[in-house]
Amino acid sequence: MFPELNNLLNTTPDQAEQGKLTLLCDAKTDGSFLVHHFLSFYLKANCKVCFVALIQSFSHYNIVGQKLGVSLTAARECGQLVFLEGLKSSVDVFFRAQAAPHPLQFLREADAGNLQPLYEFVREALKPVGDGQAAWRCPVLLVDDLSVLLSLGLGAVAVLDFVHYCRVAVCWERKGNIVALVHDSGDTEDEENDILLNGLSHQSHLILRAEGLATGFCRDVHGQLRVLWRTPSQPAAQRDRSLTYQYKIQDKSVSFFAKGMSPAVL
Repeated sequence: MFPELNNLLNTTPDQAEQGKLTLLCDAKTDGSFLVHHFLSFYLKANCKVCFVALIQSFSHYNIVGQKLGVSLTAARECGQLVFLEGLKSSVDVFFRAQAAPHPLQFLREADAGNLQPLYEFVREALKPVGDGQAAWRCPVLLVDDLSVLLSLGLGAVAVLDFVHYCRVAVCWERKGNIVALVHDSGDTEDEENDILLNGLSHQSHLILRAEGLATGFCRDVHGQLRVLWRTPSQPAAQRDRSLTYQYKIQDKSVSFFAKGMSPAVL
């Protein structure tokens, strides 16, 4: 968890909002630091987290998490974290017999488009606990990243349907939150990715967009972060509020500052 990012968003683990969809987007840069922030943020907030990790291994997230003050291993052992490791699970789908449909079962289907097993996995992972079990705060679904599903042959409509059903189960029924990363390739010919990104943008309450610098690489400024707060139910003129910051990623933290206000420049 990066305290400076919490300050930008005006929130702390004790004040974690509920029923929200947060869209993380990266363009010409790596926005994974946002994923690590929200993962550690919700674990520290004592939330029940279902993490669908399609990019990196469990050990990778655990190493970064330890730098941010959380242990994913301990969280998984106590039942707070349910972790779907896409890299490892994809091997199981192809080479091991499954007694029940695998969450990534669509990988074996000729006409990829059915994400119901993945939805059922999420719904089961975040179901209310019974008596005698640890009582967690609001459930949270974290996905890193949805663009991978497009690369694996799924259409944008199928992915948007998956997010819609997860919103019903997690945000509306159980008053939880969803955080998902989508990569913006900037390719005007990638219509499926544009459909996915635009569809999620219209549904989101908060959009964090990490962008590379137009001037290229800089040692003291790694990119800029656009923060857009939205209220989807309000008229367009009343619902949006945005701010833009530049940032520098350090080993255990991220520094944010206004454009042109980097300590290296002043």
